[in-house]
Amino acid sequence: MFLKKKTDMVTADQALPGRDERIPVPETHFVNGQPLEGPFPDHLQQAVFGLGCFWGAERRFWETDGVYTTAVGYAGGITPNPSYEEVCSGRTGHTEVVLVVFDPAIVSYDELLQVFWEAHNPTQGMRQGNDVGTQYRSAVYTQDDAQQVAARRSRDAYEAALRGAGYGPVTTEILPLDTFYYAEDYHQQYLAKNPGGYCGIGGTGVSCPIGVDLERETA
Repeated sequence: MFLKKKTDMVTADQALPGRDERIPVPETHFVNGQPLEGPFPDHLQQAVFGLGCFWGAERRFWETDGVYTTAVGYAGGITPNPSYEEVCSGRTGHTEVVLVVFDPAIVSYDELLQVFWEAHNPTQGMRQGNDVGTQYRSAVYTQDDAQQVAARRSRDAYEAALRGAGYGPVTTEILPLDTFYYAEDYHQQYLAKNPGGYCGIGGTGVSCPIGVDLERETA
């Protein structure tokens, strides 16, 4: 066995080789008809979040005002152009993520961070609810220094709120984005294509007023 358990991070010498060719994706978003791939209009910005199963996570963001388009994929790992099966094997190092393309004039990055924190439990390490494995770890992959500062500031505020509610430390990985790899066609906007589909994105029930006043007490 290459890994002792599903929660062990793979090393470079254990990782699957992947492939040179990228996985094809549909041209447009199944729900809103916007393009899934760039180049996007210049006034838009991008964010990448991992919060467990990407089916439910993506829906949280495409339902958010100011979001232009979303797509699911893989980030934070080693294997180039991984397949879903390879990611689920634990031998690529990737976690399931959502690419969020947004209009900062309508929704700020801080407000998207609030959606992120409150849609999952960021204290569970290499799992999210009943979904166990490195591909379900909580993560924020940032586009620039400003996003890095905002993500860390919001993490600290949210961790304080969680500790006050009896939770353990936040385990969210916050790193600069290396590469976002699009997931297969059938994963894109999965819960819109499959209304009866299940994805256990729940959250902690703890709200945190980030983006407005980080010193405010938690509601």
